Amino acid sequence: MRRLRKGDTIGVFTPSAPATVTAEKRFTRAKAFLEGKGFHIKEGSRTGKQESYRSGTPKERAEELNELLRDPEVTMIMPTIGGTNSNSLLPYIDYEAFQRNPKLIVGYSDATAVLLSLYAKTGRTTYYGPGLIPSFGEFPPFVGDTYDYFKSYFMEKPDLPYTVPMPAYWSDEPVNWLDKTTEKTLYENDWVTGQEGQAEGRVIGGNVNAMYGFIGTEYFPEIHEGDVLLLEDCRKTAAVVEKNFAMLKAHGLFHKAGGILIGKHELYDDLGTGKRPLDLLLEQLDGLEIPVLAEFDTCHTHPMHPLAIGKKVRMDAGRKTVHSIEEWIE
Repeated sequence: MRRLRKGDTIGVFTPSAPATVTAEKRFTRAKAFLEGKGFHIKEGSRTGKQESYRSGTPKERAEELNELLRDPEVTMIMPTIGGTNSNSLLPYIDYEAFQRNPKLIVGYSDATAVLLSLYAKTGRTTYYGPGLIPSFGEFPPFVGDTYDYFKSYFMEKPDLPYTVPMPAYWSDEPVNWLDKTTEKTLYENDWVTGQEGQAEGRVIGGNVNAMYGFIGTEYFPEIHEGDVLLLEDCRKTAAVVEKNFAMLKAHGLFHKAGGILIGKHELYDDLGTGKRPLDLLLEQLDGLEIPVLAEFDTCHTHPMHPLAIGKKVRMDAGRKTVHSIEEWIE
């Protein structure tokens, strides 16, 4: 596996929601954006296919991914979008193909199931980062910022430790999905210290709602003492966030973790409680003293950073810093 270069082929697959149909205009824009950066886009076999809430049966969707895993011309694989049912693919993925010929596999949201299962089954790094339609179908300035972080992470070879830069601004305003109708509101950025302290360990995690669909199975990575948990979600209420954090606690993740990174929560509804996801997490930690850094930009909001699953980072919650300390492209 090597770094991405201009001229490389990025294969796209649709593990759940059929957004190449329901958001065709945004899909076309995203594809043109990456092609304009010098990449070839190979559409998976479920592109343009829809079966109600999904792009196909579990086996059809898994085979789309498998075809890209087996294709020697594909350097990177990226989901078109997430959804709800990527966990259905897990029994049918060709893990041996990924083990034999590892590729850069990047995505987020519901694709968490695919990313973590590939890592769990092979020990090979996958990457929490942009998805084609939501990330590269976005309008400026966010699409350019996300691409700059993508380029730095996958195409350049920065010196270690690599400091994850905090974007100057961010937004989760739900406008401009298919067409640009207005300028999005830019919010001044700031990461938030939940509990002070430093941690150094493997990054494990992703979208908490997606984890709910396969945690405790053979497809979920074993959590090691000292791991740094990455937790993020979107469009959930405080009630659901509490439920999902309590689920992670019941599985023993928090007592093994060395630190926790909480991503910004897109369009969060506090149900009138005034409590942010950080507040609900601290309730679940119940006095457990581990560093927590919240409002991190590896999440559903714009712009977003990639982060390698299974590679070590060093976080300092008090100083609000995150550094990649281990080469993340094998």
